[in-house]
Amino acid sequence: MGLYVIKMPDIGEGIAEVELVSWYVAVGDTVGEDQNLADVMTDKAMVEIPSPVVGKVIALGGKPGEVIPVGGELIRLEVEGQGNVSAQESPSSAPAAVPDIAPDMAKSDASVVAEKIVQHAEPAPVAAPRPSAPAPTACVARKTTLAARQTGEAPLASPAVRKRAWDLGVELRFVPGSGPAGRVLHEDLSAYLEGAQANATGGADHRYAQRHEEEEIPLIGLRRKIAQKMQEAKRRIPHFTYVEEIDVTDLEALRAQLNRKWGKERGKLTLLPLLARAMVLALREFPQMNARFDDDNDKVLRYGAVHLGIATQGPSGLSVPVLRHAESHDLWATAAEIARLAEAVRSGKAGRDELSGSTITISSLGPLGGVVSTPVINYPEVAIVGVNRIVERPVFREGAVVGRKMMNLSSSFDHRVVDGMDAAEFIQAIRGLLETPALLFLE
Repeated sequence: MGLYVIKMPDIGEGIAEVELVSWYVAVGDTVGEDQNLADVMTDKAMVEIPSPVVGKVIALGGKPGEVIPVGGELIRLEVEGQGNVSAQESPSSAPAAVPDIAPDMAKSDASVVAEKIVQHAEPAPVAAPRPSAPAPTACVARKTTLAARQTGEAPLASPAVRKRAWDLGVELRFVPGSGPAGRVLHEDLSAYLEGAQANATGGADHRYAQRHEEEEIPLIGLRRKIAQKMQEAKRRIPHFTYVEEIDVTDLEALRAQLNRKWGKERGKLTLLPLLARAMVLALREFPQMNARFDDDNDKVLRYGAVHLGIATQGPSGLSVPVLRHAESHDLWATAAEIARLAEAVRSGKAGRDELSGSTITISSLGPLGGVVSTPVINYPEVAIVGVNRIVERPVFREGAVVGRKMMNLSSSFDHRVVDGMDAAEFIQAIRGLLETPALLFLE
C-alpha cells in the first residue's frame, strides 16, 4: 500500500488561496477516480476538486470555512501500489483528520470545561433583591432526572446561566438542576419558565411560550463572498438611487404577441431581454454608465462592449452571471443566454468566466420586485438598473382614467463618476424605448 497526497491545484488567474466550502468524503471512505472530493471557493466561483486516483481517505486537510493556499495539502489517500509520497516521510506531517464529532460528545466536553470553571470560580456575590418569578407548583416533564436541593444550599450554575437568570428576574434557588451535582443548565431555566407560565395561564400554551434558543451560522463559501463584496461596494462607492415610473402596457402587449407567434419555435420572451435591448441602445448615448471605476488609480474604464451582468438567485445565494456582448444579441438570443446562465447558477455549474467581467448589471426580483428598491452596485461597476414588479392600476391618459400596467425602475449610480442629471437622462432614455417598443427595433 502507498500514500497519495492531493494538494490544492493552481486554479489560475493568479489565485494564491481558496476557501474550503464542503467535503463530499470522510475519513475511512473509499473514493473512485474523478470522484468529487470537495468544493472550494475562489474570488470568482465555486470549483470542484476531483480525485485523480482510487484510494481510501486517511486524513482531511481542513474544515469547511478554512482557507487553504495553492499547493497546500488537501487530502491524504491510501492507494494500491506506490503512492506519490516517499516512505521516509514522517506520518506526523500528515494533517489532522477531521472526524465527525457526535453532538453528545461535544456537549460532554463542554460540560467538563464548564464544570472546571464552576469549581474554580469565586462564590457569586449576593445581589440586591429583584422581582422573581414564583416557584411553580409543577414543572414541565423532563427526560433527565432533576437533582433535589437541600434547604439553604446554594445553586450551582455557570456565569452565563446566572446572568440570564438575573436578567429574567429568576432566583436560581427555585430552579431544579439536571446537570452534574444538580448544576442548573440553560434548559433547566427554560423549563422552569415554561412551567411558571403554564401555571399562570392555567395550562401550557406553547403558542406564547418564551423562546431562548440561539443558532450560530458561520459565513462560508458563496455567502462569505457575497458579504465581502457587498461590504466593499458600500464602503468604496457613494451610492445614489434614482427611481422612475414606466408605462409598460404596450411593451407587455408586444411581448405577448411575440410569444404567441414565435414562442414555440424560439422560446418564450420575458421582460429582461427587452430591457437588455433598451439598455444597449441607451448606453450608446450614455457610455459613462457602461464603465468600471479603478478607484485605487483614479481611472474610469469605459467599454464599447456591453457585458451585461444578470443578478441571479441560486441555492447558495446571489450570483451575477454575465451576458457577454449583449449588443450583438437579438431578443431571442438574449433570452436563451439569460436562461442558460440562470440554469448554470442554480445548478452550481457556472464557471469563473461566466461570473466575472460585467460592465453594468440588471437586478430583478421578478413578481416579488416590490414598489421600489435600492440596489447595491456590483463593484467596481458604476451603475445598476433594478426592476420592480409590474402593477396594473388606474392612470390618467388624455383626460380619462384608464387601467395601465406600470413598473418602476430603481437604479443606483456611483456619484463619483455619474452626475444626477446624467443618471436621470439615462433612465429617461430607457423609459422612452420601453414605452414606445417599436424603437427597440430601429437603429
